[in-house]
Amino acid sequence: MKVALAQLNFKVGDVDGNAGIVMAAAARARDELGADLVIFPELTLTGYPPEDLLFHSGLRHRVEAAFQRVRDEVAGISMLVGYPEYDGTIFNSVALLRDGELLATYRKQILPNYGVFDEKRYFTPGHRTCVLPVNGLPMALTVCEDIWEPGPVAGARAAGAALVLNPTASPYAIDKQERREQVMRARVAESGLPIVYVNHVGGQDELVFDGVSCAMDASGQMVLRAPACKEGIYVVDIDADGAMRAPGGPLVDADPLEKSVYDAIVLGVRDYVGKNGFPGVIVGLSGGIDSALTLAIACDALGPEAVRAVLMPSRYTSRMSIDDAVDQAGRLGIEHHLISIEPMFEASLGSLQELFAGLPADSTEENIQARCRGIILMAISNKTGRMVLTTGNKSEMAVGYATLYGDMAGGFAPIKDCSKTLVYRLARYRNSISEDIPKRVITRSPSAELAPDQKDTDTLPPYDVLYPILEAFIEEDCSVDQIEARGFDRETVVRILQMVKRNEYKRRQAPPGVRVSRRGFGRDWRYPITSGY
Repeated sequence: MKVALAQLNFKVGDVDGNAGIVMAAAARARDELGADLVIFPELTLTGYPPEDLLFHSGLRHRVEAAFQRVRDEVAGISMLVGYPEYDGTIFNSVALLRDGELLATYRKQILPNYGVFDEKRYFTPGHRTCVLPVNGLPMALTVCEDIWEPGPVAGARAAGAALVLNPTASPYAIDKQERREQVMRARVAESGLPIVYVNHVGGQDELVFDGVSCAMDASGQMVLRAPACKEGIYVVDIDADGAMRAPGGPLVDADPLEKSVYDAIVLGVRDYVGKNGFPGVIVGLSGGIDSALTLAIACDALGPEAVRAVLMPSRYTSRMSIDDAVDQAGRLGIEHHLISIEPMFEASLGSLQELFAGLPADSTEENIQARCRGIILMAISNKTGRMVLTTGNKSEMAVGYATLYGDMAGGFAPIKDCSKTLVYRLARYRNSISEDIPKRVITRSPSAELAPDQKDTDTLPPYDVLYPILEAFIEEDCSVDQIEARGFDRETVVRILQMVKRNEYKRRQAPPGVRVSRRGFGRDWRYPITSGY
């Protein structure tokens, strides 16, 4: 038999639209690819994660109507479709449908409740194994997390399964595919059962689903691995004994880290802008590395015609920064505008002169400049409907090296989960495709240019020191003693960790951004603002 893996992009809450995608894909899998069965990802009809939409009676009615429509209007092919099943409570279920009949329903047994997942808030776990013949081959139905623990697959083996089907919604993170395949290989080794795994692709708020749907045979060999961050329907042939082959492929290799991160961010930006109906974006372009990378990402995600850059120099902005920003805008072929913030800055200082009399200049004046820029960008956004992309990186967000209501003002933060070290790696990767970021932007010392001769290192340790300290604290939950034991100066560690904790209030007010690390600020990070720890 031929099994089609439908790696497609669904929009959360667009139940009717998602049902239309299912029916069109099923028809294509049947008519063009000759498939006997098509498998769609977890919670196909609602998209993933639907979050508190699940509690709305209106969503329930839409899901039930769309389910009947898909069941009744598609013939000639079996379909495995994910949906929320309302039966006194809510289950994360998949249904096997064919020719107007519901052949089987399986309810997800293992509900993840860690990291970005909080399924126990919404769903009741199922408790029954589901194995049934499809074209004579006994197949076990599972959903996502069910293969991350041994129990459900062992139960399927005991029930006589010859193959495991696993529709999933697994968001991207660095090295995530390696971990997925390790888990699959462990289940195959324990059970002797091949696995067909089908993942969503697309951006949903802070999450990006990278696809990489795959099929692993009973020996633990991958016979099909779909590309990352691309929609497609892929076919694997399965014999009566469960043996697999995919002579037409694809069997793509894992992408290098920089490419996988960059592609995930581009997909996240494209879907956030597109699915929310914005006509385009605005980027405040400073001539620095962060805004340069953000601008390149925006152009790759949306096309240069949908992107505008705004240069907003002050008395402290170097000629080099202006020249490099103009140079990059020209290389990318985007519309750009130069608006000096000097009149606004002067007016603000004049208004505050009496109140500030006798007080020395400090970060207050720096923040006023950033807020002048925020006012300009948000005004253009309000007038044009274009969304502002903020340009801050994870290192800055961690220690509060950003101005609330200033450079943090905007709708989406593409590189919010990228350390400064990773930002440089991504910029170099992007330039390996086409050199659209001026070299000087990458090689010069980073500076906010909010004070004379300012450098980031005036306030922060070098980024190659800052990054591993932050990674140890944020992603590994290490203590001061543990980080010091790795060879870092204790005073520096204490100072950095205090900055992280002190600036939680800023992160709570930051725009969402693409999650690429194991623990991003947002859904993963839930630290108290008020704390005596």
